[in-house]
Amino acid sequence: MLTIIRFSTLIFALLCVASATANTDTFMAGPVIKNYGKHAKVQQDLKLDKNSVFKVAFDLGDQGSVGKVNGSIETLARFINMHVANGVPLENINLAAVVHGKAGFDLLKASLYQEKYQQKNANHDLVQALMKNHVSIFLCGQSAAYHGITNDMVMPGVQVALSAMTAHAVLQNKGYSLNPF
Repeated sequence: MLTIIRFSTLIFALLCVASATANTDTFMAGPVIKNYGKHAKVQQDLKLDKNSVFKVAFDLGDQGSVGKVNGSIETLARFINMHVANGVPLENINLAAVVHGKAGFDLLKASLYQEKYQQKNANHDLVQALMKNHVSIFLCGQSAAYHGITNDMVMPGVQVALSAMTAHAVLQNKGYSLNPF
């Protein structure tokens, strides 16, 4: 009986691993941001109008693990990639990241991040690719001040706002919706 239980447990574990592997194989990066923003092709019930114009703000407050890509920042790459892959023109996608709290450290210049954490800033290339594709990155000035981050410490192109609250209010006035996650 014990042998049957062990065998059944082994089979179950192998099936779980095979299922997990099969699921991750369906996700692909690109077509715009090649190394980030993996997404899957799905059968859609909510049809996507290829003429849609998106104006979406993302609220990012959690710092990623040191030396690893912040998954919240990568969400913007996924948004771009999956919509372009489904026929929405890149010029119809307007995204903004409002970064606050400790997530601000993920926006440090490469040399300062390396000095602080003794590791490469894995977010550097991703943030540069996002900005190259017309994503606006706003850092909360209040959080930055609290954490000792000055304007000259962040990557070129990152804009410091009075506060995250202000950035969200300004973006909403410009027609941006807030992504809830």
